[in-house]
Amino acid sequence: MKVSVTRIGTSVDRLGESPHWDEETGSLYWIDAVEGIVRSFHLETGRTAEWRLPPPVGSMALGTTNTAIAALKEEFALVDLAEGGVRTLRGIDVDHPDVRINDGKADRAGNFVAGTMHTGRLEGEAPLGGIYRVRPGGRLERLADGFGVANGPCFSPSGGTLYIADTSTRKMWAFDYAPDAPLGEKRLFVDTDALGSGIDGATVDAEGCLWGVLVRAGKVARFTPAGRLDRLIDMPVTHPTSLAFGGPDLDLLFVTSLSRSANLQANEAEAGGLFAVEGLGVRGLPASRFGRA
Repeated sequence: MKVSVTRIGTSVDRLGESPHWDEETGSLYWIDAVEGIVRSFHLETGRTAEWRLPPPVGSMALGTTNTAIAALKEEFALVDLAEGGVRTLRGIDVDHPDVRINDGKADRAGNFVAGTMHTGRLEGEAPLGGIYRVRPGGRLERLADGFGVANGPCFSPSGGTLYIADTSTRKMWAFDYAPDAPLGEKRLFVDTDALGSGIDGATVDAEGCLWGVLVRAGKVARFTPAGRLDRLIDMPVTHPTSLAFGGPDLDLLFVTSLSRSANLQANEAEAGGLFAVEGLGVRGLPASRFGRA
């Protein structure tokens, strides 16, 4: 089957991020990080919905029925998707105008792992924040430091490896991971500088390969578990941002994009749109949910 890329729906995001396939309803959820909007698109009917949150929103993951967790600027919040309410779960230990929580994803045990971004740093200035894990009961742990722009957290099929990129250095790192223990030793998974971009969003397929969005190169890349570049997929927009497998057979790759973020702007007519990539010949894994092992 030939690989094809198709625009899905008509939404236009300033900064589309954090797609999450809900197999229970057959819908894709994602966010416009700049505007503070959670969106959903029902694949079969095209029905859409949206929820407004205090911007910026770094990432989200679905939780138990009609709930989600969202990473707001300096706190994690629970979102009631039925009533629209937002309740603070826990704030991080950093209060700085240039630091906010960025990309995150639920682990296989139902915790939410997210990293921060620290913009406007002086040369040689160490970034504040780090990688955090929040448990369903609200307990918060700082797992790692030293990430300037944390992006693309995702887990191996077994859940025993955490991958997470620092987009500012164009490196993706790997850690041995257990949901009830500190991180293992940090090791380099892949350096994408030669590809002209750091990795933004990322996910892992059923074969254990990592798919990462090259946000400044207009491409999606697949890497083997050994970190070898396996495939490159051209996208119809300059700045794709994040991705997730979905569809009834988990064989569609949904890709978000941006039209105008704080640092990047795209001029294509489809910039900021949501896309579906078909014909890849691989399947993803069911999305982990916050509060559900």
